[in-house]
Formats: sequence, C-alpha cells, structure tokens
Amino acid sequence: MNTDRPAPHTAPAPASGSASGAVSGPGAQGVPGPRGTEPDVAESDAGAEPDAAGRDEAGPRGGSGAGRRDRKARRTREAMAAAALRLTLAHGFAALAVEDVTDAADVSRRTFSRHFGSREDAVLDCLRADFARINEALAARPAAESPVAAYRAAVAAWLHDPDPEHPAWHRRPGMRDLFVLIDEEPALTAAFRRISVAEEERSIRLVAARLGLHPETDLRPAVAVGLGVAALHAATRTWVRDPAGDLPTLLDRAFDLAAAEPPS
Repeated sequence: MNTDRPAPHTAPAPASGSASGAVSGPGAQGVPGPRGTEPDVAESDAGAEPDAAGRDEAGPRGGSGAGRRDRKARRTREAMAAAALRLTLAHGFAALAVEDVTDAADVSRRTFSRHFGSREDAVLDCLRADFARINEALAARPAAESPVAAYRAAVAAWLHDPDPEHPAWHRRPGMRDLFVLIDEEPALTAAFRRISVAEEERSIRLVAARLGLHPETDLRPAVAVGLGVAALHAATRTWVRDPAGDLPTLLDRAFDLAAAEPPS
C-alpha cells in the first residue's frame, strides 16, 4: 500500500440512535415507536439480514454482536411466522392481511418484507424451517451411510428431536389443519411446492457432496433424495387424512416401502 497517499476525509461519527449507530429511544430493546418510523427488533440488525429462507448469509461480522443480531432477526422472523400461522388457522387464509401479521408481531411492514415475499411464505415458514432442520441433520450423518439411509436417519432425528420449541408435526397443534389448507388454497399449494423443491435441491447437493458426484449431471443424488422425500410426503399425506394415523409409524412404513424392490 502507498503510505504517502493523504489520509481520506473521515465523516463525523453518527449520533447515537442513527441507522448506523446504537439504537436508543423508541424501538430500543424491541419496544416500537410510532408506526412507520420505529426501528423495531429486526430493523436494529442491519448487516446481519437473513436471506429469504432465514439463513444468515452475511457471515461473521463482529463476533458476539453479530450473533445477537442474528438471534434477534431469527426471533422476529419466528414471531411473524407464528402470528401468520395462528391467524390463518383461526380465520382462514383468505382473511389474512400482512397488516394483521405485523400488528400481531409488533413490527413494521418493512420488516415483514425483509423476511417474507408474501403472506403464504410467512404462513408456511415453519415447514421451511422443518425441512431445513432435516437437511442440517442430513449434513451431519456419517459419510459411510448410504444416501437413502442417511436421509431416513435425518428425518428420524428431526422427528424425535426433544427440543420443545421446534417439535415435529405430530407433536405440534394445528399441523393437520395446515396441511389441509395447503391442499385447499392454491396460493399455499404453490408456495409449499416451491419451498419443498428448494430444500430438496439442497438435499441433493448435500448427497452429491457425500458421494463426490455432480449434483446437476449425475442422476444418483437426485434419485436417492427423491426416494426419501417421496417417503416423507407419502407418510405425511396419510397422517393428515387418517386421524388415527401415527406419523412415526407411517414414516417407518414409507421408508421400508421405498427400500423394497418392487414396493409391496
């Protein structure tokens, strides 16, 4: 670097409470100020903004401070998603407005738009998060495991995860009703398909990396993941339509059938 170059002009530091400084006054600690002007819980985490799927793509940006911002953003997203789902189950998807979600979660419309592209994305975000957890478990499976066995084990890990904040579908109230709505509402059907495909593509890339294969040109990762995803969706479909159905039992049966040749 040329050390003889004159030092650049440095602008004065922003006052406390500005967009690039510490948040103070209304909006600090998640307490909203006047609607439309408040820096709410998610707007104070600029620089750690999650992508459309809720994953932080900014990377480390200052250690523990960035971690706190990430957690704030995640909690805000989860609060909006929970509100959207609760309101939809109570009043129907047609009656849901974005303003209902932002009011229930006490955030601004701008924050909603930062996390979600539509109402249906917010309603179904819990399912996106579940598929993402399955992929996290898949990424952690031993390399020696076959792809279908690894996917089955990943689904089982999610299914039996004792975390009370993120229970599997059979232990979460309202999930059967949500899947019924997905079948009935075209917007939810399309959004669910898009979410499922996106996470399935991620599964294919994970399996391809395990096998040292190209995810776009080699059929084997896509076929292996397709079998696992088909088992998951088939078991879920039956569980939704059969009130007496037990999801863990149905999943075991579906994966057994996927492994049979031919299924019987």
